[in-house]
Amino acid sequence: MADTSGEEIALGRARDAAARGAWADAYTGYLEARGSGGLGPAELAEFASVAYAAGHLDVAIETWERLHEELSRLGEDIGAAGAAVRVAMHLLFDTALMAPVRGWLHRAERLLDPATPTPVHAWFAAVRAFERLLSGDLDAARDWADQAIETGSHTDPAAAAIGRVARARLVILDGDVPRGLELLDEAGTAVMTGDLDALSTGVVYCELVCALQGLAQYDLAEQWTEAMERWARTNAIGSLHGRCRVHRAEILRLRGQCAHAEQQVLLACDELRPYVRRELGWPLTELGRIRLRRGDLPGAEEALLAAHGLGWDPEPGLSLVRLAGGDADTAAAAIREALARPLPVPSKELPPASGLRRAPLLDAQVRIAVARGDLETARAAARELDEVAVRFESTALAASALRARGDLLLAEGDAVGAEASFTGAVRAWSQVGAPYETAECRLRLADAQGALGNLRAESLERSAARAELDRIAHGPATDGSATDGPRAETAEPDTFVREGDHWRVVFDGRRTTVRDSKGMHHLARLFAAPGREFHVLDLVAADSDDPAAAGRLSRAGDLGPLLDDRAKQMYRRRLADIEEDIEDARADNDAARQEQAGLEREFLINELARAVGLGGRDRHAGLASERARAAVTQAVRKAIGRLREACPALGDHLDRTVSTGTYCAYAPDPRLPSGWST
Repeated sequence: MADTSGEEIALGRARDAAARGAWADAYTGYLEARGSGGLGPAELAEFASVAYAAGHLDVAIETWERLHEELSRLGEDIGAAGAAVRVAMHLLFDTALMAPVRGWLHRAERLLDPATPTPVHAWFAAVRAFERLLSGDLDAARDWADQAIETGSHTDPAAAAIGRVARARLVILDGDVPRGLELLDEAGTAVMTGDLDALSTGVVYCELVCALQGLAQYDLAEQWTEAMERWARTNAIGSLHGRCRVHRAEILRLRGQCAHAEQQVLLACDELRPYVRRELGWPLTELGRIRLRRGDLPGAEEALLAAHGLGWDPEPGLSLVRLAGGDADTAAAAIREALARPLPVPSKELPPASGLRRAPLLDAQVRIAVARGDLETARAAARELDEVAVRFESTALAASALRARGDLLLAEGDAVGAEASFTGAVRAWSQVGAPYETAECRLRLADAQGALGNLRAESLERSAARAELDRIAHGPATDGSATDGPRAETAEPDTFVREGDHWRVVFDGRRTTVRDSKGMHHLARLFAAPGREFHVLDLVAADSDDPAAAGRLSRAGDLGPLLDDRAKQMYRRRLADIEEDIEDARADNDAARQEQAGLEREFLINELARAVGLGGRDRHAGLASERARAAVTQAVRKAIGRLREACPALGDHLDRTVSTGTYCAYAPDPRLPSGWST
């Protein structure tokens, strides 16, 4: 007989923990309640949401799948369809696997009566709109976005809000940029009211910033990234905090703060890893772009090849790395292939079948073709890039087109025309606030000045550009803010000292007290050795009652499989979904859908092959290290969150300077007063 009282007590604790945002405790409570007596449909839905918030994406999806099966068996069609839509939504926004998304949407569609609109109908339309958008079917996406807005306006405001973002993006892709920006602003303003749930709010913020990044509207992207960051500090769940970091890294890269950008994107990879699989290629490609700007060609290549291994499109970054390394022929072949046969990767920033997806590829092709003396190819690419810039009314795209035109004119021997184009590009990139791109164009302007015999002007431009590029490559990880000069010597020094069950913390003259936690212990060790990297196993061992034994245990023996049984079962279920989607695509003669699903199948097969050896035996790896990484990261981030509540400036400082992962470190800005009293 089920232990009803034990189940109710565990459920009560779990719900209390969820209400205060203690997701790990809530997750443990629901597991305990499930073990005591099982969970009913309502409790299963609660558990799925908590599992996602606590970092267990596979458990969340598995729970929604189970709920779908139970409700289908009971004949509760609307509830079963709602669970299927939730599976599709998580697969869409967190795995970038479109074929399984389509499979679960088909399951939901079979259960929905179109004559009676419900919130499930609205969510179905919202998810379908983004699935079609990310698959390149813009006409169908437009119809589904309108349905999400219409139905959601009467049944579920969150679904309507997501539908509005999809419609705004489609209006932009149709070429009506002013109207699309207006609609994006309306969607963002509506979400700031706080009326939507945390997951829906985060999705709207993230998709809005993705749209602005793809359009190269960087000022607006920065404004909405800042709004998302303010919200994420206390409200983000699941993968949303990590996604926010990627957006911040993109802005930092643009602003020339590449050391800080690299730190942020590495943190994002760490935070996203429990959620995304294939879509980890997104932050990895950003990491490649950052490292390329820093002159770290091996590091850039490593990041971009890792993204490609996850089924992501590494172009144009990988071709530009090849060009920078002197292999223009390989770069030319790769960029030509990328333009002729683009991978159907469901990028949220650059949806397929759009000029915005082609623009960065065209920019790279001009550079590569000019380097090889292939002016015919450069001419065609520059012309198309100019057309894209005109269509989408973006200052940054116009600056890219001006740079491309200048490169072509200079190669053709028209130094006067090239000087005018490069001057315009310098002005436009300066207006955007992109010092790296500005410096690149100043170098090209110097080349034009040299061709014209203006040697003094050439020297001035070249010197300024090289100084800026050197700063970007080697600058400190800082937010770029300046201090008002040294603090008064009478000010209390920065202090991080444990006093019983609390820590006394002083930062920039402000004193606060924070209760003891493992995260505070980890931070104290990092502060005591600025710049030193600590392996997470050493941090865990140092905080153990028997550090020596903990260290030996963490490094000893069988450390477990690369994929646990749940993950392998999940991958195999997704493979079955993909095979079904491929058969449907064949029946419909849909070659594009077959190609997309085939790439997804290849990715999952490779992931399973990586984890399973000969005879089906598991390949084993350092799971103890992975567990320690997750535990230390969570503990440190919780501690930083508590410190932020007491002192926002300290929270911002630690976000910039503390890196977590397999190795953790504290890397303060060397221009600021250094050293903590610990």
